[in-house]
Amino acid sequence: MMTFNPTQPKDFPGTIGRTLADSSPHFPEHNSGKGKPNILMVLLDDVGFADFGCYGAENATPTIDAIAQRGLRFSGFHTTAMCSTTRAALHTGRNHHSVGVGCLANFDSGFPGYRGKIAKEAGTLAEMLRPHGYRNYMVGKWHVTPLTETGPTGPFDGWPLARGFDRFYGFLDAETDQYSPEVVRDNTHVTADGTYWTGYHLTEDLCDNAITYLAEHTAGAPDAPWFMLLAPGACHAPHQAPLDIINRCEQYYLDGWDAARERRLANQIKIGLVPPGTQLPARNDFVLAWEDVPVEQKPLFVRLMAAYAAMLEHFDENLARVIKQLEVSGQLDNTVVMVMSDNGASQEGGPWGFINAMGPFNLIPETIEEKIAKVGDIGGPDTHSNFPWGWAMAANTPLKRYKQNTHSGGIRDPFVLAWPGVVPDQGGLRHNFCHAIDLAPTILDMLGLEAPSHINGVPQMPIEGESFAPLIGNAQALVERGPQYFEMFGHRGLWLDGWKAVAFHQMGTPFENDTWELYNLNEDFNECHDLAQAEPERLASMIEMWWKEADKHSVLPLDDRFAPRFAENAERHTGQRTNFTFWKGMGHLPSDVAPDLRSRSYTISAFIDVPKEGCEGVLVSHGDLTSGYSLFIRDGHLEHDLNIGGSHQMLKSDRPITPGAHTVGVRMKRVGNEGTLTMFIDDVVVGTMTTNNIFWILISWSGLDIGLDRGTPVSDYESPFLFTGHLTKVEINLDNDQVLDFHGESRATMARD
Repeated sequence: MMTFNPTQPKDFPGTIGRTLADSSPHFPEHNSGKGKPNILMVLLDDVGFADFGCYGAENATPTIDAIAQRGLRFSGFHTTAMCSTTRAALHTGRNHHSVGVGCLANFDSGFPGYRGKIAKEAGTLAEMLRPHGYRNYMVGKWHVTPLTETGPTGPFDGWPLARGFDRFYGFLDAETDQYSPEVVRDNTHVTADGTYWTGYHLTEDLCDNAITYLAEHTAGAPDAPWFMLLAPGACHAPHQAPLDIINRCEQYYLDGWDAARERRLANQIKIGLVPPGTQLPARNDFVLAWEDVPVEQKPLFVRLMAAYAAMLEHFDENLARVIKQLEVSGQLDNTVVMVMSDNGASQEGGPWGFINAMGPFNLIPETIEEKIAKVGDIGGPDTHSNFPWGWAMAANTPLKRYKQNTHSGGIRDPFVLAWPGVVPDQGGLRHNFCHAIDLAPTILDMLGLEAPSHINGVPQMPIEGESFAPLIGNAQALVERGPQYFEMFGHRGLWLDGWKAVAFHQMGTPFENDTWELYNLNEDFNECHDLAQAEPERLASMIEMWWKEADKHSVLPLDDRFAPRFAENAERHTGQRTNFTFWKGMGHLPSDVAPDLRSRSYTISAFIDVPKEGCEGVLVSHGDLTSGYSLFIRDGHLEHDLNIGGSHQMLKSDRPITPGAHTVGVRMKRVGNEGTLTMFIDDVVVGTMTTNNIFWILISWSGLDIGLDRGTPVSDYESPFLFTGHLTKVEINLDNDQVLDFHGESRATMARD
């Protein structure tokens, strides 16, 4: 007689018998999330406090303004002064240093607060919502993965799909060319579906994908709620937008940045966004009065601002399509919509702005005369433009300083929220202090959810933000908020009960030499009246509190270095590696994991077989129309284009390539500030060129391909210009003579965020 009885699995509520007849199944209940609202979070880039129409701007943002009219505008929303850091705070509900993203995702400086990657102990909002039935979609800019981990081999544990999102389409870096973007779908680098010449623009592509995700969600899981983060490149440099919109926007700015500041402040006072009697602070350092700008330069500066404004208007037009999709599908009345910026308007355009910043970043000056001569190119595929300080100051009206700074111009940003059925005073204002870290706990609070104690088996650190949910439904609600520290590149600040202590730091100077200022923001909206002398005890107490908060949240050690941190990170990533082999069939390689040809000698070799009928096409390319290099065959000859900021330096073989197997390439020998480029076919030199223009600081924000040029073309051919012969591999060998310009690299690197 058989006595065998099946083992009953632990924690299985059913029973397992010998057969189905004597077994009882159990089907776990899954949280469908039915009844929960959808969440659309729109995160703009480098947009100033005054840049929305509903925040006083003269440019048109009707879609964002309509969201505000259905909801609320906040005048006291604060961020972290940079993009990676604000994103880390928004994702996690914790301070950016606390979760390991003390500054850019571009580096790991070897301390807990500066890993450049969100810690596993800090779950993202997407990870928190997933157990409650939410499907999570990410479209656009990510930039909280170390850039050395963004290649085709990952690791992928810091990419969106590993941090709670179910689908992803966008870019991983701080910025990307709007006509030739480096886009990723889920965990794979892909080629954008179009070019400038076919009418492609990244903003339209991102919104197309957002609409697709929403439509497919409705088809597949109509009762499940969703969370979508839509984070376009607008308005981060390069400022690239359709020509007709740039032309339209010019009219707004003909009277200059001083008039724009005055007009915007008057509008802000009129709509109640800022208190009556608010005065403009003095112009930021080194910003000329508009009347003192030479008359021949004014059209240039107006055009640079128009490109920035057009980028925002263009996004607003495309956001309208996303909102329309929600409306026609019956979802708008059940969708929370938020629109915000990650930091204030950027100072990285310098005093005069740029047409193509890639030249200056490689020590090729862009004179005012050259800028004026190229004014018609602004916003197009061969430009990498950014506006000058005067316009960044106007974008931040009425606040002081810019992105990177902990004065209000860097950290006080527009924030619009519409929560259907919750906001009683539609079109209303909220003036309370709140911070990016408060958004996740506010959403959880409104949904009746708690942050989990564990995610994927990892114990979670406490949420550090505080919910401002009561304010959404009641403007008079009292919301207690503890101190909030700020730090970026040594700039520091502390908010407490309406008071703010803040210190501007000059890079490379002792931190103890910094001068702390003190403001009563309840009476001084935009930090115009320094009370440091009048309230020394209060200031001393707040400075002491800043140090305690800094210690608590892993801000220390203070580090004001720019480029050295990036350089040391790159060195740790590549180590002593100087030899790279790229085989046929390789996919796209982002710039940050491509061979570092900057400021050194190197050799590029392609192993090819030329058929009897000849061949043509790109062997290797790195970059895009604004900057990069390309080795290719055209009309039977080998050619190389050293394109540095649009300065094309061409070298062509003095003889055609014969049919058969060959090793072809170029050798760059750098001596001081000069380089000698030698072209070879097998062992024969077929061309030489001497130049003092080599890659000193940046090659390109666009990456490397072999056998094609997938973006806007580096040289004067039509991309992708596929190689029609047989390409076995490309080898790049680097010499150990690299000497980087840290000062120059600092300027370049900071423009990336």
